[in-house]
Amino acid sequence: MPSEPMIRRSTFLKAAVAGAGALFAAPTLAGATTRAVQAVTTTKVKDLTGPGLTDRFRMQATDLGIPARTPDGRLLFMFGDTFENPTVGGGWWRSPVALWSTTTDLASGVTWSGAVGGAAAQQLWDYPHDNPTFSTVLPSDVITIGGSMYLHAMVNKGLGNVVWTEIWRSDNSGASWYHTGAKFPGDLDGGLFQLLTWGLGNDGYVYVYSTGFQRDKPIILKRVRSDQVANPAAYEPWGYRDGAWNWGNPATPILSGSFGEMSLRPLGGKWVLTWFNAGDYRIDGMIMDTPTSNLYTAYRQTLIYGGAWGQENGNHVAQLYGGYVIPGSTLSDLHLSVSQWNTDAGWPYRVMQFRVRGFG
Repeated sequence: MPSEPMIRRSTFLKAAVAGAGALFAAPTLAGATTRAVQAVTTTKVKDLTGPGLTDRFRMQATDLGIPARTPDGRLLFMFGDTFENPTVGGGWWRSPVALWSTTTDLASGVTWSGAVGGAAAQQLWDYPHDNPTFSTVLPSDVITIGGSMYLHAMVNKGLGNVVWTEIWRSDNSGASWYHTGAKFPGDLDGGLFQLLTWGLGNDGYVYVYSTGFQRDKPIILKRVRSDQVANPAAYEPWGYRDGAWNWGNPATPILSGSFGEMSLRPLGGKWVLTWFNAGDYRIDGMIMDTPTSNLYTAYRQTLIYGGAWGQENGNHVAQLYGGYVIPGSTLSDLHLSVSQWNTDAGWPYRVMQFRVRGFG
C-alpha cells in the first residue's frame, strides 16, 4: 500500500503522546467543581486482536473495535484500518471490517465467533483505498435501533482530513451493509460533526456527541428521532443563546478539551461517556443524568492513563486511544475496548479489553 496515508496516520497518533507530561494531572476544566471521587481499579483482561487471536480472519493488525449489541443478541465489533500481517501496512488493507462474538461473561474475556464476510474478514463495502477522492473510510460509532444497525463512517483523505461522513445500515445483525443516502459535509458545524458517538434514549431520541477528527477540538450535542437517523435534516443542535440552552439553537460546545474517540451510552439509569482525552494522554470516563447535563460538573474519572513503552501496567498503556463501552458492562463493572499502536515499530497495532471496577 502507498505510504502517504500511513505517514499521516503516524503523525496523527504521535501528536497525542506529546501530552505525556500530563500523565498524572487531575482533570482541570473551566467551570468544573471539585468533587470527591472513589478509587477505581483498572486491569487488562486480554488482547482481542493480533497473532494467534485473529489470524484466521486474516486480520492480525487492526484498531478501534467499536462494539454494539446486534438485533439477534450477539456482539458486533467494528474495526478501522486492518491489515493481514502484524504491522501497519502489512498486506491486504481493509476498513471497516467487523467480527461477531457470542461472549456473555465479559470478565473471562471476549472471544470471536465469526467475521462479517465469511472465513476472512471482508471490507464491509467495496471501494479502493487511496483513490483520487479519498484514502480510507473509518467507523465512528455503531448503534442498534430495533431490527437495524446504523454505522456512522468518516471518509478521509489522509487521516484527520474528513471530506464527508455518511451513514450505513444493516438489517441482518451486521452481515451486510447498504448506504442510507445520508451524507454530512466535513465542514458541518465548523468541522465539529465529523467524529461522533451516539446513544438511544428512552424518549425516542438518539443523542449524539460529536467533534472534529483532529483530536484538538471540543464536543457539541445534537439529537434526532430514532426513526430519522438517516435524515441529515432531522438532527437538532443543542445550543446556548439569549441566556439559555435550548434545542434548535446553533450548536454550542458543551465541553472543552481535545477529544478523540468517544463512546456515549445509556447505562444503569444514567448516561456514560468514555473518551480518549488526547490533551492529557489518557482515557477518561464521565457519568451524567442526561446527555444535556452540565458536563463541567458531572462525575468524572480517569480510567486508563497513557504511559511509556516498557513501563506499562494495569492502568498505564503506551500510545493508547479508543476506549469504547462493551455491551454487558455495568456502572460498577465497566469493560472497554482500547486500541494501541506503536507508531515507530508498526506493532503493536491492536485492540485490547480492559475492566474498570468501582467507577459508578
